[in-house]
Amino acid sequence: MADRHKDEGQPFTRRPLIYGRAKGKALSPRQQKLFADVLPRIAVPADTPLDPYTLFSDITQVHVEIGFGGGEHLIARAAQNTDIGFIGCEPFLNGVAKTLAAIEEQELTNIRLHHGDARDVLDALKPETLDRVYLLYPDPWPKSRQNKRRFVGGDTLTSLARVIKPGKILQVASDIPDYIQWTLREIAENGQFTETQYSLANHDTPPPGWPGTRYEAKAIREGRTPCYLEFERQ
Repeated sequence: MADRHKDEGQPFTRRPLIYGRAKGKALSPRQQKLFADVLPRIAVPADTPLDPYTLFSDITQVHVEIGFGGGEHLIARAAQNTDIGFIGCEPFLNGVAKTLAAIEEQELTNIRLHHGDARDVLDALKPETLDRVYLLYPDPWPKSRQNKRRFVGGDTLTSLARVIKPGKILQVASDIPDYIQWTLREIAENGQFTETQYSLANHDTPPPGWPGTRYEAKAIREGRTPCYLEFERQ
């Protein structure tokens, strides 16, 4: 497949609906340069409909990570699987900056980033074009009045079902028991995903090849037990 990095593409400009912090401490001059020079080259273009395979060269699958945080999982996956194209979505400025630095240092060519709301990308993608979606340690919004802010819900699950290929996978990890129960309930009500037999038998065990995240390591240090869920698109 021809290499189409979409250097000329324009990233999404619609202001996303995002809860929580969008940025932390001020970016260093190097990080500012990464945003100016690197991000435009690898930003997901605002094409609709978007065929994700046109964003990469010589790939066999496309995976999406929703809310990649500091990029630990995304970078590890991309480095280990150069035949897979990865799209990472993250609204937090400093997390994107850290990930851009790792992409440049490791010279990774199979990552594209969207600095913003993942729903922008989900809405733009052509149907049934993703092989796997990761949602790792999403903000639990623990108060009852905040539950509506949780990413897992009827609308987003319908969007995910539209873009994930039948038989392919949605992975969710959380260290918050209430969020796990919420996810299982929402998945059951949605009816377009079924938990895999592997997941049913191994909630407390990371899947093979799991690289982990910084937040996951912190949760374990603080005595919280991560739960790993895996659902197959019907």
